Amino acid sequence: MRPQDAVGAAVLDGGPDLLRAAFRRHPAGVAVITAAEPGAGGAAARPVGFTASSVASVAADPPLLSFGVGTGSSSWPVLAEATHVGVHFLGEHQQGLAETFARHGADRFAPPLRWRPGPFSVPVLGDVPVWLVCRVAGRVPAGDHRVVLAEVVAGDAAGPGRPLLYHQGRFTALRD
Repeated sequence: MRPQDAVGAAVLDGGPDLLRAAFRRHPAGVAVITAAEPGAGGAAARPVGFTASSVASVAADPPLLSFGVGTGSSSWPVLAEATHVGVHFLGEHQQGLAETFARHGADRFAPPLRWRPGPFSVPVLGDVPVWLVCRVAGRVPAGDHRVVLAEVVAGDAAGPGRPLLYHQGRFTALRD
């Protein structure tokens, strides 16, 4: 029999299942992280990216944020070497974009996606409420992930739309 807390609810042992269950109950903003793999011999850079709900503000001075990335992800080899990354907060109108960047094997930068090379050749997505270009300040091992610390060096926080959220295993939006 499982131990119970003060109100009689079953207490789960710590572990991956408890962590997943807890964070399904915690709404999070949805972001897309991008970086560019330098092209060989003057070729164009190859963009990479993935959907993240683990972006957090770390400090205002200097302006630092963090995000987690799995070391088994297809984007990790480029992110492991990148000096700069893009962080894009998605709007409620961009659920399809979030799904594309979360899908393994998808051509994430194919039309109709609008994007351009931004500062430091970082891929910058169009039509997002917020985009930031950040200098990678550190990568901290954390189990099968790395926590990337990054300093904001450029961006725009005046784009269209309200935020896209992830809660209970699905995308959703704010309710008034």
